[in-house]
Amino acid sequence: MPCLGLIFAEHHEAPPDGCLVTVKSHVVASPGRSTPTDLSRNRFPDMISRRGFSKVALAAAVGATTLGACSNGASVDTTRPRTQFPPLKQIDAGLLNVGYVDEGPSDGQPVILLHGWPYDIHSYLDVVPLLTAEGFRVLVPYLRGYGSTRFRSSDTFRNGQQAALATDVIDFMDALKIPSAILGGFDWGARNADVVAAIWPERVKALVAVSGYIIVNLEANQQPLSPQAELGWWYQYYFSTDRGVRGYRQNTRDFNELIWHNASPMWHFDDTTYNRSAGAFDNPDHVDIVIHNYRWRLGLAKGEPRYDAIEAKLAAKPIIGVPAITIGSDFDGPAKDGSAYRKMFTGKYTHRILDGIGHNVPQEAPKEFATAIIDANAL
Repeated sequence: MPCLGLIFAEHHEAPPDGCLVTVKSHVVASPGRSTPTDLSRNRFPDMISRRGFSKVALAAAVGATTLGACSNGASVDTTRPRTQFPPLKQIDAGLLNVGYVDEGPSDGQPVILLHGWPYDIHSYLDVVPLLTAEGFRVLVPYLRGYGSTRFRSSDTFRNGQQAALATDVIDFMDALKIPSAILGGFDWGARNADVVAAIWPERVKALVAVSGYIIVNLEANQQPLSPQAELGWWYQYYFSTDRGVRGYRQNTRDFNELIWHNASPMWHFDDTTYNRSAGAFDNPDHVDIVIHNYRWRLGLAKGEPRYDAIEAKLAAKPIIGVPAITIGSDFDGPAKDGSAYRKMFTGKYTHRILDGIGHNVPQEAPKEFATAIIDANAL
């Protein structure tokens, strides 16, 4: 989870069940690129500027929206809201036994969708059927410290550093014998996808990353920011104290619900929506992973030697050469235009801007996120 729109260079949920809110998206395309696939025929006009973001109430029409026939002849039934995934699968993968969603044809192009903090696999609840209807095989794993994912050994250090989380993705792909996949993510998930694309480009067919290039640079993180920007990181500094650890452990659900509201002030999710995801925070390793992640970023906690080689490569600010679509939302503030990190993507590339959308892009704008995956596959 990044600073709430205040850290622009390295910043780095949906309405109540049954509501579908979409907003106009803007596309900044590479020369010669076609317009994006349109999965959302009814869009609201441009919503609001970020300056007025917290002052405007969004009224949305509630109803059933029917998608047109998909290119493979399938269709998606949206007459009833999707409220849960089918039973999850579990697989031993590296250090973990991973709980994950696996939907769509087994021989379809694999898509791996990665969630962030403090979210879970349900951020992709409405994205998955849009992709499976297009013939994709979609996998959504719980990250270490979330949901039904568990460490295989009680002796394994509960490590939240970026190289560990990205290695989990590679181990997951190896366990499922997936040579390459389209990766999509936001928050921690976007960072994990960025790292995999930078270090193991042969494993990534294409990338969709909310907030763009957000690989952690430990040296840069030692530099102070403006007072306003530092304020946005209050929870990171809170986690650096013993009081913060006790507070997060004692109030995990209330704490994370506050982050949801702050990161997506225009997203009017209900208790059912939040509680469906909040169960993932009951994982016995959740607090340890979160605390270590944020302390590691500040240089207050050490990583593991097994990841030193990867971190050394990441410290050099590696470029990402795989085909990529990045997404900026209101959460990103001025950085939503993508210009700050454009040079880090050297392959086929498109940047998209979603107005009126907060940090949890796939849950707030599932059609736009699914469209980005489909279009990334065609880059």
